[in-house]
Amino acid sequence: MNTFPDLSPSAPRRGPRAAVKALVAVTAVAAVAVGGAWGAGLGPFAGESGPDPEAVAEARAFLADWAAGRLPAAAARTTRPDRAEEVLSSFTSGLDIDRPVLTAGRPVEDEESGGHAVTVPYTARMPVTGLGTWTYGAELPLRERDGEWKVDWRLSLVHPRLSGTEKFRLEREEAEPVRALDRAGRALSADAHPSLGPVLAQLARGRDGGGPRGAVLLVDRATGDVRRTEAAFGGPARRDDGPLRTTLDARWQSAAEQALRKAGGKNAALVALRVTDGQVLAVANSPADGFNRAVSGTYAPGSTWKIVTSGALLLKGAVAPDDVVDCPRYLTVGKRFQNVETSAHPGATFRTAFTESCNTAFIGLRDRLGDGELGEVAKKYFGVGQTWHVGVPSYDGSVPEPRDATEKAASMIGQGRVQANPLIMASVTATAVSGRFHQPSLVATGTEDTTVTEPLPPRVVSRLRSLLRATVTEGTARVLAPLGGEVGGKTGTAEVSEEQENNGWMVAHRGGVAVACVVEEGVTGGGSAGPVVYGVLSGAPRS
Repeated sequence: MNTFPDLSPSAPRRGPRAAVKALVAVTAVAAVAVGGAWGAGLGPFAGESGPDPEAVAEARAFLADWAAGRLPAAAARTTRPDRAEEVLSSFTSGLDIDRPVLTAGRPVEDEESGGHAVTVPYTARMPVTGLGTWTYGAELPLRERDGEWKVDWRLSLVHPRLSGTEKFRLEREEAEPVRALDRAGRALSADAHPSLGPVLAQLARGRDGGGPRGAVLLVDRATGDVRRTEAAFGGPARRDDGPLRTTLDARWQSAAEQALRKAGGKNAALVALRVTDGQVLAVANSPADGFNRAVSGTYAPGSTWKIVTSGALLLKGAVAPDDVVDCPRYLTVGKRFQNVETSAHPGATFRTAFTESCNTAFIGLRDRLGDGELGEVAKKYFGVGQTWHVGVPSYDGSVPEPRDATEKAASMIGQGRVQANPLIMASVTATAVSGRFHQPSLVATGTEDTTVTEPLPPRVVSRLRSLLRATVTEGTARVLAPLGGEVGGKTGTAEVSEEQENNGWMVAHRGGVAVACVVEEGVTGGGSAGPVVYGVLSGAPRS
């Protein structure tokens, strides 16, 4: 489990204002659960002269609350809470927008205000259900009043063209659904597999510009007259080239959708793919008809990322499984990190640190890797951060070089600015146990592969397989122990913000298939994602 920073149940809880003053970045990670990526640590503007850090923190907190759907909290950060909540709510619901991804830019101080006014630009990526993503730029004006920073409410901060006389309207043009087949020629449909609804629509758009079409229009509030088209989705009508052949397996897809019910109604996502070639067997999301978080989401991967960290350490001989490493309850690197339930493992080996997911042990090994080495290994051997051509829009990961010691410590345990999703982590698991990265794919033919990677050395693969196996037989992934065969796994728990519960992760491999699952606000990986992964591995066919 990852704990970053100390937000354990025993830790004193702080109000939003105190949290912002004490730690700029705590509230700046909310968009992770649905595709947003916020830097942790001290934030991108820390240590720089310029606008008041509290103004920047308040802007980022507003964006984080808005992105996570906490509209009353977002509105409370403005000068007009009642009006702000009303507009934020109607803006997203009227346009069929799932959780937005809101990314802050560099703040600008109004020099004439004497330091009492700051503008923070941001980029909004609005996923329009079933169509695509509407992307635009806007600005947040902030004002300091009586020593407190607030977002100075106005309609244009939601979108530059939103006004008292003009608003946005979504229009859809229905199209015939794509006819798709699984790898064995079985028909696939959203009726039989609800999670495939958005995925099949994305696949259709990827072939000859087909699939659903629509547009976000700017219209006159009084007359409804169209002023301009803000975003258009879909291309010309698709010609009938016959059914689309996918890599999916209807039996695995059914098992995945059934298993996601164990997430208890929480937002969750799962991907299963073949270890030998990266072909995707199942992709499932909960809710089934929303954002394709399994492939396009951006999350801190938590301790599942220790697979990559371990690979980097083993590659350069910086540690061996039987080496004794320090695993104290706490370790301070700019801020205090801790283990689950503040546990400690005196005299632990690296193997134990992996199987018990000891954060402090991994952080304690940070100086054995260069600052950019973790990202280099992720890209060179695991393909993370390269451009993937999966067949549908995908987020392909990010492992930026840490900006300071605290962020480097966080990246060792899959926090900080490390970003992934279930597709990426299923691929990471497959690479770890096979030794070779294979670009994941959802379509049977015609997928371009521009990635360039190198194979992991056999000794590293052998050790990673052993560590994953031991995590199932004696570590935090024991929920998978009843499964037969060589089953390996890794749990992960990733903190999001003080206002949200942790995201739960689990990755596993069995019988030539790698699986990854994330459960938003699942609290722990073993407790939330564990039953889901067990469900899909026990319910799917054995090859």
